[in-house]
Amino acid sequence: MVVQVALLVLLALCNAIKVNGEGNYLQCDHNPTSQPRPHSVSILEFGAVGDGKTLNTIAFQNAIFYLKSFADKGGAQLYVPPGRWLTGSFNLTSHLTLFLEKGAVILGSQDPSHWDIVEPLPSYGRGIELPGRRYRSLVNGYMLRDVVITGDNGTIDGQGSVWWEWFTSHSLNYTRPHLVEFVSSKDVHVSNLTFLNAPAYNIHPVYCSNVHIHNVSVYAPPGSPYTVGIVPDSSDNVCIEDCNISTGHDAIALKSGWDEYGIAYGRPTTNVHIRSVHLQSSTGSSLAFGSEMSGGISNVQVEHVHLYNSFTGIQFRTTKGRGGYLREIIISDANMLSINMAFSAIGDYGSHPDDKFNPDAFPSLEKITLHDIIGKNIIMAGNFSGIQQAPFTSMCLFNISLSMSSAFSSCWSCSNVSGYSELVFPEPCADLKNSNASSCFSILMRPNGRGGRGGRGAIL
Repeated sequence: MVVQVALLVLLALCNAIKVNGEGNYLQCDHNPTSQPRPHSVSILEFGAVGDGKTLNTIAFQNAIFYLKSFADKGGAQLYVPPGRWLTGSFNLTSHLTLFLEKGAVILGSQDPSHWDIVEPLPSYGRGIELPGRRYRSLVNGYMLRDVVITGDNGTIDGQGSVWWEWFTSHSLNYTRPHLVEFVSSKDVHVSNLTFLNAPAYNIHPVYCSNVHIHNVSVYAPPGSPYTVGIVPDSSDNVCIEDCNISTGHDAIALKSGWDEYGIAYGRPTTNVHIRSVHLQSSTGSSLAFGSEMSGGISNVQVEHVHLYNSFTGIQFRTTKGRGGYLREIIISDANMLSINMAFSAIGDYGSHPDDKFNPDAFPSLEKITLHDIIGKNIIMAGNFSGIQQAPFTSMCLFNISLSMSSAFSSCWSCSNVSGYSELVFPEPCADLKNSNASSCFSILMRPNGRGGRGGRGAIL
């Protein structure tokens, strides 16, 4: 009987949209190979002192200014040897590799005067946390091409505890900085590093293309307010793989701008591939979409992921006035352990930047597929609460088994949502039992046989 059902579902999905519109190509299948730079200098050559006390901002700035002259000669590498290198914010340049040796730690200064103040991102219109400007991130790239941050498991430590205290006590005049931010850049590679104690986000590519984040570890303690791991934001062709992330809020969050500013900027996050990651979130979601998604988020595949010890496993967030869309997203081969709520899609999540948003700008959430997922010690299976004027549609669940933590655990709560489900336990809401599977979103069979458990590329 199961085989017959699977064949019927496959037939219904024969006309399904393919991720990326390019058939079988997925972003992480193309792993860029970093070529050795023909020129290399050590930060020591510019007077830096790795004692954890001497401020090295000028040394980093001078080194990168010098290496900029090699951009048309194959690029250059800035080598950071073992030591504790205290610095304020500094900018990178194109065709540069920032390499952190094992035992090398770049430390963010705990003096806010060492962090530049910059204008808000145009797709947000203001700082995320406070109106007006924001602190520049520790390591920055603006309109760059071919830039690499890598190493032999070196560390970038934001020493964020003071920022968390200032945020909690409402002592800041500007929005907190991130650890690494690339803006309007292309061909960005971050790998083989550890990120610790970010003031807010750890890695934030915004308005970027061709971003590959591989083999990084990210950690912030459970009590750190709204610390987030990796945030692809209005960016395309993004790969995140082989990462371990544990943060105070979201582990990975996809975004694309805030209300009228994001709608006007109009740059979506699209063509994103996430695989082989371990994600833990104390107060947020292991994997989040939104809530700032006014430019749209689409064509996302997540596979082979482990989500654990989190408030929410997978969450889609939006609200009235946000506009934009969440669509054509497939999440498969996920293992969940000790999650308060496995799945969530919320239509009244998040605030507005100001009172200029259009309350009739209703977001669209459709063509979301979750399949081949196992959960243990789950308190609530799912909460899908759509918007009355713009219900969530084509929410499709297949081959999901959740072991609830106790007999008193809640199962499902649904409103203003429709979709399809098959082989789901506990049994989902009636809203998710539509007999028509043709609207479900899937990846069809791929030549290499990957895509789901047992080498299945469709929902089988």
